[in-house]
Amino acid sequence: MGLSVTADHFKCFPLLEERNQQKAGTLSGGERQMLAIGRGLMTEPELLMLDEPSLGLAPKIVETVFEQIQLIHESGTTIFLVEQNARRALSIADRAYVLELGQIRHQGTGQELLSDPQVQRAYLGG
Repeated sequence: MGLSVTADHFKCFPLLEERNQQKAGTLSGGERQMLAIGRGLMTEPELLMLDEPSLGLAPKIVETVFEQIQLIHESGTTIFLVEQNARRALSIADRAYVLELGQIRHQGTGQELLSDPQVQRAYLGG
């Protein structure tokens, strides 16, 4: 038995409702990323794992994706996010870890790491 798609499923990414009859392979990269996140949410998980959700996306779509990730988290779903856009990821993270060569080099709240001079120099270009 498959999941049925309802209007509620399009709340996060209303653009996908317009593409409802379109095959996933014909969607843009940003639309495919939105679809992947939406599919992950359909089972109402307690934990949603996202790997590089902003990779290759236009800045406007990146902003939309991160806004929705924040809203998903605020609605009670835990987000495990792996993301190279460190500044953007840290801005929404409750807890963050900076890995280097498989080792945890820094950890703390997202805001702590954003304001850490060592993290800024090494990973945030500042």
